[in-house]
Amino acid sequence: MIPQLQRKEIKTNRLTVSYFEEGDCKNPLLILVHGNTSSNVFYLPNIMELAKEFHVIAPDLRGYGRTEFLPIDATDGVRVWSEDLRSFFEALELKQKPHLLGWSMGGGVIMQYALDYAEDVNSLILLNPLSPFGYSGTKDNIGTPNNQYYSGTGAGTVNKDFAAALSARITDPTNPSAAPAVLKLYFSKDFELNPEWEKIYLESMFEMGSGDDYYPGNFVECPEWPFVAPGDKGIANSMSPKYVNLSGIVKLAKKPPILWLRGANDSIVSDTCLLDIGFLGSIGVVPGWPGNDAFPPHAMVTQTRAVLDEYAKNGGNVKEYVFANAGHGPQVECPEEFNKVVTEFIKNK
Repeated sequence: MIPQLQRKEIKTNRLTVSYFEEGDCKNPLLILVHGNTSSNVFYLPNIMELAKEFHVIAPDLRGYGRTEFLPIDATDGVRVWSEDLRSFFEALELKQKPHLLGWSMGGGVIMQYALDYAEDVNSLILLNPLSPFGYSGTKDNIGTPNNQYYSGTGAGTVNKDFAAALSARITDPTNPSAAPAVLKLYFSKDFELNPEWEKIYLESMFEMGSGDDYYPGNFVECPEWPFVAPGDKGIANSMSPKYVNLSGIVKLAKKPPILWLRGANDSIVSDTCLLDIGFLGSIGVVPGWPGNDAFPPHAMVTQTRAVLDEYAKNGGNVKEYVFANAGHGPQVECPEEFNKVVTEFIKNK
């Protein structure tokens, strides 16, 4: 059964935010932050169950869902969204320090929030999170850029057919670049979407902003393979390592406890990521790959592990949980297991 939650809306000092809110405000505060190509409806399988124990709030981020559409300055990296969250919390006049749960890009957003406001964070729950060094274009465990141009990151490497199909709201299930096929990339291949849920998720994907100011953003040419580099506007560029480095969390004086959640079959945030130009080049999908020394596949999970290991070494508390039968969206693929793991972490942290 699909929950029928009432949307709320509030104007902050930055923009007007659409959100879901459930649960007793006296209970621990849990904020659910969605990822790219999605919205807060990807938490609909979880909100009512989690609201039995927590005060749950799930906003739509700028550029997604029903929140006010304002341009995205990619040079701010994911801070454009973490500052939106800050203004959202202030507008709501929240009295508690939140437990922040961020999925995919949203994981990067809440890491940035913790970097800037660690004293105001109760815990971080990172669900298949963006690498601390952004998306693609880096090597080794300290996020060394592959080259000075940050080539192969940002809007220039986004599948143009997918972006066009998304903007045109194409629902043809036989089109490999259309939203229905791409939606299934989020999940384990063993997971079957209920048609009603699929319709909701597809509509959410179609609500994302398109073009230079939103998705994917602008790009420039450069002399290094694959000969495109990030521009200064839009969603994909905001996750480029040119503008994102979250590894400073290891130096926080106050380190919120972290729960790192992963889907074992995730192909979106992975060391063998199906959207990473380095990996696609290495398997011959993108021609001209210059080799491992110049442009290795982006070891996203390995980088996250290295940073979280350092976080723990420096006194932080880190726990890891792997959903054996899930891909990129455990909250959708196995909601009961997801809700249980999140609830136990917060109650026992």
